[in-house]
Amino acid sequence: MPEDKIKCFVIMPFSKTTNEHKEDYWTNHFNTFLKPLIEEDTTVEAHRSTPMRGDILKQIINDLVVDPIVVADLTDKNENVYWELGVRQSFKHGTITIAEEGTRLPFDIITKGTIFYNLKDDLKRKVFNKQFKEAIQDCVRHPEKTDSHVLETLSGRGTLFETFHRDETIRRLNAVISECDSNLSSIEYIINGAKQNQGLINRLSSIIKGKKFSPARLKTLSIELLITQRYLEADEEFYKFAESYYNWIIIMDGLLLGEEVDRSTKDKWILHNGNAIRYAVGWIKQYIERSRDKVRNRL
Repeated sequence: MPEDKIKCFVIMPFSKTTNEHKEDYWTNHFNTFLKPLIEEDTTVEAHRSTPMRGDILKQIINDLVVDPIVVADLTDKNENVYWELGVRQSFKHGTITIAEEGTRLPFDIITKGTIFYNLKDDLKRKVFNKQFKEAIQDCVRHPEKTDSHVLETLSGRGTLFETFHRDETIRRLNAVISECDSNLSSIEYIINGAKQNQGLINRLSSIIKGKKFSPARLKTLSIELLITQRYLEADEEFYKFAESYYNWIIIMDGLLLGEEVDRSTKDKWILHNGNAIRYAVGWIKQYIERSRDKVRNRL
């Protein structure tokens, strides 16, 4: 198929569906009716899947998801056709449903606006041809126009997708808040330990070896996820501050774990920088709490 053509995948039965509609009928239906009609627009190339050796399901799914236009012939209510239509409408717009006049469609398809054809009536056939070509043109000119109830339900503001996204964002923000609470508690413990150590140095320099050093460790997983994925709608200034906070936590934790720096030097660093880091954690927590409340009230 030429690369510059707009691909139109036709969903239709392969084999016999009724005594009147056998395999030869469907092959002829595509080759002499649908394909020429679709390709009256010279920018469009029609194709259908055909029975072949091996598993063609992956190729069918690829065509259903990727091709800009899909035409589904619902005549005789073939199970494979309905399955393929369901796959298509779960991923992309640009779908046209057609059926032979007299086909009784299920209730969840009726509202889609199926175009009916009657090949035995010249007048009705002309009406169908006109409506069908207009539908093809509409797909070509307006590829983002919605025609899938599935995608309309799952995407966009106020929909299921937005609800799922909101709930997931709230869970992640709760994790950041919990992490901040843990770090605030740990930093408080670390600072108090450093103060006690400095007091011991000032009073009894001979027992420096016995001074206490906090075993507390700081957490960064939730804030790191927020920074890397940027799932919260916030300005760049917030993310710059969050990155600074993350870096300070990493530095402080590395200092606590490191053995190359003596405890006295560690204590001095903690006492000099601890309050600033504690402020950063508190600010991040408050910002995230306000953001979480906004996300909760979004819908």
